[in-house]
Amino acid sequence: MHYDAIVIGGGAAGLFCARTAGLRGRRVLVLEHNARLGNKILISGGGRCNFTNLGATPANYVTSGSPHFLKSAFARFTPQDFLALVERHSIAWHERKHRQLFCDHSSKQILQLLEDECADGGVEFRLNCRVTSVRRAAEDPTQKGWSLVTSVGDFTSDSLVIATGGLSFPKLGSTPFGYDVAEQFGLKLVGRRPGLVPLTWNERDREAFASLSGIAFECGVSAGPEIPAFREAVLFTHRGLSGPAILQISSHWHAGETVRLNVLPDVKVSELLAANRAGGREVKTALRQVLPERFVQAWSARHGTTKPIAHLTKAETEAIARSLQEWEFTPAGDEGYPKAEVTVGGVDTGELASKTMEARKVPGLHFIGEVVDVTGWLGGYNFQWAWASGHAAGQAV
Repeated sequence: MHYDAIVIGGGAAGLFCARTAGLRGRRVLVLEHNARLGNKILISGGGRCNFTNLGATPANYVTSGSPHFLKSAFARFTPQDFLALVERHSIAWHERKHRQLFCDHSSKQILQLLEDECADGGVEFRLNCRVTSVRRAAEDPTQKGWSLVTSVGDFTSDSLVIATGGLSFPKLGSTPFGYDVAEQFGLKLVGRRPGLVPLTWNERDREAFASLSGIAFECGVSAGPEIPAFREAVLFTHRGLSGPAILQISSHWHAGETVRLNVLPDVKVSELLAANRAGGREVKTALRQVLPERFVQAWSARHGTTKPIAHLTKAETEAIARSLQEWEFTPAGDEGYPKAEVTVGGVDTGELASKTMEARKVPGLHFIGEVVDVTGWLGGYNFQWAWASGHAAGQAV
């Protein structure tokens, strides 16, 4: 049972790697411990799979290593390349804001595309397969060759690709297997944490804002001068803050740090208040024109004044503006891997060759997809990393 390449993991990156290698004429085996392939593909994008982003560049990714690491893979397999594949398979698609591409109908179509492409390449599969041992086939560590013991038999291969994903969505079967293999062969790992995940209230903010569960509106969100600022919807929940802007910033956030929110990104507060000076109006009267009523009530309970706007000093006006446009929120934590869309951290990119995803110190061992310390923004970027890294390894094995 010898193969040119064995891919462990039947998700987006693993399937695309297997497809790429198979179409090159390589004999490829995919081992998947779940009962079916592509579980995360099927639930992605609300069931319509946000399969790429036309604007994806290395700047849209969080990595502890050099940002130049992604350039080779992204240059050799672009969002337009995957879109061409989607169109070749006659999958209807549409573009949403921020250049996100979705299937018109179902995520199942992307999984079927990958399965059909793998079939064309003669790729073999073993589902419900647990890998219990990974070792070199030869004693000489400079030689390629792998020997695997699994629950469905023993296999050998020239190349081994680890595409086992991260720790997010444990209900879909995520495990630390890929990290364990990396450690077994002496590769450096970057600390793992949940990414694209809701952030939870600290005690003071919970008392003030937990009752706003269900309210959502557009905010500017930032977490430091070196970190991108995001402007999208923020959703209040009884546990904390969620919504696209919060998920985006969460991948950059570390425990104990502060997140800054601008709840009026398009409004100059001094001008809003000045326009409402007449008739003894209060601040909350003006804010109701631009913010949800329930939020204004909660904000007023913490920051508001019963003074008429006309009686506010310049310092008081500036303080009101800061409380709305520089709201400093220190989360108690996040909602963890069960609610995280990705895992931040993983196999250090410095350990891998950017052109092939091969471990520099371990010939024939490749790591791709979420198991690597590369985390994309929300909006199709992580799928594009899966395609690009899978393509890079698939061209090499």
